[in-house]
Amino acid sequence: MQSLNLGLMSNFIFVCLIIVSAVFYFYFKTRQFRTSHMFPIRKKMYASMAGYSLGGLLLFFGINQLILFSGLATYVIATIFIVFGAYVLIYNYRTYQHYKRFVAEETELNKN
Repeated sequence: MQSLNLGLMSNFIFVCLIIVSAVFYFYFKTRQFRTSHMFPIRKKMYASMAGYSLGGLLLFFGINQLILFSGLATYVIATIFIVFGAYVLIYNYRTYQHYKRFVAEETELNKN
């Protein structure tokens, strides 16, 4: 009975993380599209933040599938989701760190 409650609680936590990641993805995609064409680096930064959120969504979804189901197909597909999600998350985090350094300079250049 204790393991069933632990499984349900971890499923609930991962579902919440999936929903939060999806909300952040749509938020940053909206920010990317609504940013003026005068700020291309800021648009790229928002795109990388959206990608970061998408990577988290894929990662959490893969882990959640491992918790819910068992079977060879589930393990293979969940592993693909986890590996691809981790790759997307790490790649977009690094691009976000790169573009973040230039946003203040871009704002300063476009004050006129």
